[in-house]
Amino acid sequence: MMGLCSAAWLVLWLVTPAKADADESCIVTESCVLPCSFQGGNDVVVHWNLMKPRDHLVHSYYQNQDQLAHQDQRFRGRTSLFKDQISRGNASLQLTEVQVQDQGRYKCHTSTIRGNMESFINLRVDAPVGKVDLQQVGNRTICSSEGIFPQPELTWSTSPPSNVTFKSQTEVQETEQLLYNISSSLVVSDTDLSYNCTVSTRRNRRRATLQQLPSLSRSGTETTIPCTASHTSITSFSLVWRFNRSEIVLTQTGADVTYTVSEGWRQQVKGVSESGGLMLGNLSSQQEGMYTCELSDAEETLITNTFLWIESPEVPSRRY
Repeated sequence: MMGLCSAAWLVLWLVTPAKADADESCIVTESCVLPCSFQGGNDVVVHWNLMKPRDHLVHSYYQNQDQLAHQDQRFRGRTSLFKDQISRGNASLQLTEVQVQDQGRYKCHTSTIRGNMESFINLRVDAPVGKVDLQQVGNRTICSSEGIFPQPELTWSTSPPSNVTFKSQTEVQETEQLLYNISSSLVVSDTDLSYNCTVSTRRNRRRATLQQLPSLSRSGTETTIPCTASHTSITSFSLVWRFNRSEIVLTQTGADVTYTVSEGWRQQVKGVSESGGLMLGNLSSQQEGMYTCELSDAEETLITNTFLWIESPEVPSRRY
């Protein structure tokens, strides 16, 4: 009878029930640690598997070294264990250059002379919304953002709120990396309003706002082009000024960082105001065109367009 009890106790000791699944979230292209702990010991065996739609061997360790001959090709060079901590019961997996395809249910199997243990991790992968671009092309405002996962949502609004009916077309494309690019084109009916485009996923959201400021007409050689209508502080923002929507004039990250002026604009740029205004001098007809100010922080981008007209001074009539 004692022998039967001892045998039953031995079976319970060697086969430890699996823990409830844990959840982990990782960011695409970054590194991530999938936790796994067990009762430490000697002669440790560790197997990590991704269980979709069949088992993929992610990483193996036994005989005091990695055993990667049968590792799934997709994980080559991207996995490692904390070897100095394995004997103390840490079998956590470090995964680098995370991909969308890495998402799924992982099994951590450990074995020592004390018995076997299995634990499961549900890995969720995200590619957060990065920069949201807004451009004015004719009577259309185009909003776009790239490299997002899972599939994002895009919504339009105005500042101040209005009853404008949005006539927009939105397209979503999936890349080879299983990421999503989203783009929407909106017909602008009221240029006195600021148009907001918000792109969101389960991880985060970002908003971009586009405003058309009144044109400036200057006959002198100096002027300051405003960056925002409200003249707010730009302490927490990064700043980019563009000419005719593509040519970069100036960049600045934070109010305490010295701005950088592009080579072709060093004769014209005289400084940046506290609210981000572009201070120009030595103006000629070559500087006539559209100036775009772009202020960005972690959550939103504020974009303003201002057209600068350069008036030629009147030529006095000659006297004979």
